[in-house]
Amino acid sequence: MKKIASIVSALAFAAIAAGVQANAADGSSWGPGADDANFKAMLKSGFRAKGIATLDRLDQDATQAFCSDPDRANSKESAAQKAKIEADNMAAIKWPSDGKWLGDWKEGEKLAQSGRGLTSTDKAGDVNGGNCYNCHQLSPKEISYGTIGPSLTNYARIKGVDEEAMRYVWGHIYDSKAYNACSNMPRAGYKGILTEKQIKDLMALLLDPNSPVNQ
Repeated sequence: MKKIASIVSALAFAAIAAGVQANAADGSSWGPGADDANFKAMLKSGFRAKGIATLDRLDQDATQAFCSDPDRANSKESAAQKAKIEADNMAAIKWPSDGKWLGDWKEGEKLAQSGRGLTSTDKAGDVNGGNCYNCHQLSPKEISYGTIGPSLTNYARIKGVDEEAMRYVWGHIYDSKAYNACSNMPRAGYKGILTEKQIKDLMALLLDPNSPVNQ
């Protein structure tokens, strides 16, 4: 009986898969045709605007659209397009207006541990957090932290604090997709999530020898 049930399940799955492929072939909203107008309309119908969270969040720019198709983004044929996207993002980075890289690491720590901002329950005037803790370990003393991104403990000791290191850190915080088109890291500066001052404070958290990151 178990063998029969397994065969039935396999056939059912195959039928569903065939149906999805058939729909994709005839231009419907699934499979390779998932970027068509019907799919986009269906997607927007599943969301509603509330507070500062509006439907324009569903509008993708060229970088986001490229990375929403992982097969294309990771293909050899798209290597040149990926390189151009990274170059375009690199060109859009705004470096410190006064030439100074570091702010206050204590403010940076508060910012890194704050996930506030950009949600429907936040107000337009609320200060956005960096949300860094969700993806990175920030201090050797932390026992609970995100692991999507690498640990940042002892960052300054490992990476150094010369001009090249400063530019690298700033660039990643401002627009990580300048280095990896499909990076999971938010484009904090490019998208206006963080201010120049806030980026400087995060820089200090990572690079100041007195910050908890480097203890």
